[in-house]
Amino acid sequence: MEKLVIIPTYNEKDNIRKIISAVFNLQQGFHVLIVDDGSPDGTGQIVKDMQTDYPGQLFIEERSGKLGLGTAYIHGFKWALRNGYQFIFEMDADFSHNPNDLPRLYDACKNGGAGVAVGSRYVTGGKTENWPWDRAVLSYGASVYVRCITWMPVKDATAGFVCYKNEVLQAINLDEIQFVGYAFQIEMKFTAWKLGFKIKEVPITFIDRKEGYSKMSSGIVKEGILGVLKIQWQSLFKNYKGRVTK
Repeated sequence: MEKLVIIPTYNEKDNIRKIISAVFNLQQGFHVLIVDDGSPDGTGQIVKDMQTDYPGQLFIEERSGKLGLGTAYIHGFKWALRNGYQFIFEMDADFSHNPNDLPRLYDACKNGGAGVAVGSRYVTGGKTENWPWDRAVLSYGASVYVRCITWMPVKDATAGFVCYKNEVLQAINLDEIQFVGYAFQIEMKFTAWKLGFKIKEVPITFIDRKEGYSKMSSGIVKEGILGVLKIQWQSLFKNYKGRVTK
C-alpha cells in the first residue's frame, strides 16, 4: 500500500462514481478513501455499492454532519498514516482536479525530491478554465496576498490538489491545525515549509466544476484573509520542533 487519494464529499452523487472510476482507470496502484460528511443525496451509498468492484482499494469513512473540508482531510490523513500509506493525496470530487495529473504529483515526491507536491495554477504551464472573472481575480489575489504575508515560496498556496509524503504528515501535529476552510490548505503548506520540507509546484489546468454546486462561501473567504494573518503571527512564537531539511 503506497498511494492513497483522499476525496472529501458532501452531496457529490453527480460526480462520485465517475471520479472514483477515473482514478482506478489509471491502473497505477492508487487506492481511494472517500470521507463523506453524511451526504443526504446518497453519495455514501454509491461509494459502498462500488466497493465490491474495488475490494481492498476503495474505502469510505462516514461522518455525521457537515464538519468542514479541513477536518475531513485531517480525518483522512490520520487514517492513511494508521494504514501505512507512503504518499497521500488530496483531490476534489468534482473534476476541477484532473485525475490524470496524479502520477505527476507522485513523481515530484517519489523522484523529484519534494516532500509536498502542489498542483499549481500559477506556475508556468498552469492555468484555469471556465472560471468567472471575479473568482479568477479573487483566487490569484489570494495567492499574492499569502506570499506577501507569509513569505512562503509557493505561488498557489490555496491549491487543494496536493501530494504529501508520509514523513511530512508524521512531522506535522495534525491536532494543532486550526482551520477548516479556505485557510486550511495554506496552513498545511506553511507548516510543512516551516518544518523544512521542500514544496514543489507542478503545473495543472484547474477546470471549474461541471456537476453539482460549489462549496465556496463568504465565510470561507473571510477565514482565508484573517487566517493568513493569524498563521503568520502565531509562527513568530512557535518552535517548529524536529525541524528537518528535505
